[in-house]
Amino acid sequence: MTTSQLSPELFRVIDANLNRLKEGIRVVEDIMRYRDNNKELSTSLKTLRHKAKIDEIDALLLHRDSINDVLRPTIKSELNRSDIKSIIIANFKRAQESSRVLEELFKLHKPAYSENFKHIRYELYNLEKEIVLNER
Repeated sequence: MTTSQLSPELFRVIDANLNRLKEGIRVVEDIMRYRDNNKELSTSLKTLRHKAKIDEIDALLLHRDSINDVLRPTIKSELNRSDIKSIIIANFKRAQESSRVLEELFKLHKPAYSENFKHIRYELYNLEKEIVLNER
């Protein structure tokens, strides 16, 4: 089975998680880049974010339905951040969870993609440890 045989609903899952993965990485990347001026960590995050891609962009966009997303409204806990560290942690978790979803779905359809998202997930674990433990 190829990615072209995925159902529209699974393309929606992939699209949402790919967006969530890249957005989560970008939040931490920008904090490392602009607040900390940390070229090494921001470059590592940027490189990882650029690895979070698939070729089937048209199919993702075709099946995107963000207007009708049943969980689109913000829930109260999403607004509860006490400091920059909590933002960093929340975005690492967001990215890790999304990479796991992508890894699992692509096990069925495109194992090379699955391995890529597994690699991203483990790199996120390493970067999270380094960044969070050194957070001021």
